[in-house]
Amino acid sequence: MAKQLIVDLHIHSHFSRATSPNLTLEHIYTACKTKGINIVATGDFTHPAWFKELSSKLVPTEQGLYALRNASQLDSAVPLSCRDNLVRFIYSVEISTIYTRHGKVRKVHTVVVVSDHTKAQKLNAILQKRGNLAADGRPILGMDTEELLKIVLSVDENALIIPAHIWTPWFGVFGSKSGFNSLEEAFGTYARYIYAVESGLDSDPFMNQHKADLGNRTIISTSDAHSAQKLAREATILQCSLRYRDLAEAIKTGDSRFVGTIEFFPAAGKYHLDGHRGCNVKLHFQQTKRIGGICPVCKKPLTLGVLYRINELEKGSVTDFSKSIEYIVPLADIFRDIHAVKSASSVSVVKDTGKAIEILGSEFNILRHVPTSHIRKAGFEELAQAIENMRSGKVVIDPGYDGVYGRIKVDFCRLKKPNSFNLRLI
Repeated sequence: MAKQLIVDLHIHSHFSRATSPNLTLEHIYTACKTKGINIVATGDFTHPAWFKELSSKLVPTEQGLYALRNASQLDSAVPLSCRDNLVRFIYSVEISTIYTRHGKVRKVHTVVVVSDHTKAQKLNAILQKRGNLAADGRPILGMDTEELLKIVLSVDENALIIPAHIWTPWFGVFGSKSGFNSLEEAFGTYARYIYAVESGLDSDPFMNQHKADLGNRTIISTSDAHSAQKLAREATILQCSLRYRDLAEAIKTGDSRFVGTIEFFPAAGKYHLDGHRGCNVKLHFQQTKRIGGICPVCKKPLTLGVLYRINELEKGSVTDFSKSIEYIVPLADIFRDIHAVKSASSVSVVKDTGKAIEILGSEFNILRHVPTSHIRKAGFEELAQAIENMRSGKVVIDPGYDGVYGRIKVDFCRLKKPNSFNLRLI
């Protein structure tokens, strides 16, 4: 039987705006090793400088997958417990299309995954005639989403075309600012080539069960990481061979090879609820409806969040969802609370996170698999209790809104019952 693979198909490089300089191939590789990620997106392959780096530093391995050329030189910096973790890259990019349709401005982000380096190169050659690819790692193109899909499929019929973070207000295809209520409305006849969508940090597969046109599509999770530390904060679990073709088919069909997803607690996403951060106003969608969507402080329209849109759009019958869904909190965030410090990058947090990984294995191994009795025996009593609480959903969440991330607290004391996680239920 094929080994389970942790897959993150949507990340960025240091050439994207508002990203960390540590998003180099070397840092991505070592972060994947220590976290336990097996297949990771290159991100940003349309950017000329990044594509040049990908071309020189990645070498083909299995069909459609790539290894870092100097990987063995980096392994000495990886904890011994993680050195056997396999890491492969796959060519992926998020594209921002901004255009006018029926008199309205549309803004949609779409993840494109292609089957090899040559296909990425051919796509770049076409898209560079349609916009300045060097301006941003996530290119902004003034073309209709239908046209983008037509171009991608003409280059690579095996490409994965995945609408990104589909519910977020500004660039999600179903977001409150996009103006689209269905995939067919957004992508026209090319909607039939969309086999999967990305739920985004603010929703999970359960919250997508009611949307009629998602019933026959796979719901994947990705990190959309803007720093190496955020890699696989959400991810997809596959059980297939190490080949692009099998990976793509698993996602397209959602069959038994598609095991499930690893999720951010959705209430902590930065657009989960409605509100105005400048006015310090945060509202549940039912409250927003009662006041007509107008901010009680500044009297301007509120930013309508993910929960609002999910409840606003027409619902179909509930999809029978049988895939695995696991909710996690990053190890560094847990240690931040244990040490009662503000930053997950503080010296004490970094030290204990590294120590735990050295002893117990990769971050995902600790969060998902290591028995808490073993964590206690290794000397991490508070961590063991926190992970017990996390695994059973006993978390406290101050929900996110209008671009402000929510705050997750996984208590390292013995909680009797979960708190505000039920905000995700609709």
